[in-house]
Amino acid sequence: MTLKFPVPFKHEHPPVQNVNELIEDRYTVGQRAADTVAQTVGSWTFILIQSGLLLCWAVLNVTAYIRHWDPYPFILMNLVLSLQAAYTAPLIMMSQNRKAMRDRIEAHEDFLINQKAEVEIRSIMEHLVAQGAALSELHRLVTTLVDRSGDRG
Repeated sequence: MTLKFPVPFKHEHPPVQNVNELIEDRYTVGQRAADTVAQTVGSWTFILIQSGLLLCWAVLNVTAYIRHWDPYPFILMNLVLSLQAAYTAPLIMMSQNRKAMRDRIEAHEDFLINQKAEVEIRSIMEHLVAQGAALSELHRLVTTLVDRSGDRG
């Protein structure tokens, strides 16, 4: 019996790439700004600073310590907050949409890597099966030789 081994596996696929680097290299200034705004507005630091500013605004206007530039019910403060929300919300949504797109790209890249791994694992398994057959044949031959030499002696 002649032993047959599979043809050695050839890696013909492109190398794995870092999706984060590929995507971030293509960001425009506006996209980077949207991500920065979303990251800043979504932080405790921003919430605490904004809360402090709003509290100072309300206290200064209620007590008239400086002068009433926005008396109760704080219409100017509501206008400022509305403008902030009007510009912040779309920027956050743009950032979230881009992150969702990035997640889809990463999921697709994971799928491609899993396909490559499956092909390579299949090749490894074929080699293991061939090695198992070779070892069985070698074991049979060695056993036959031992039996023959035992008959002579």
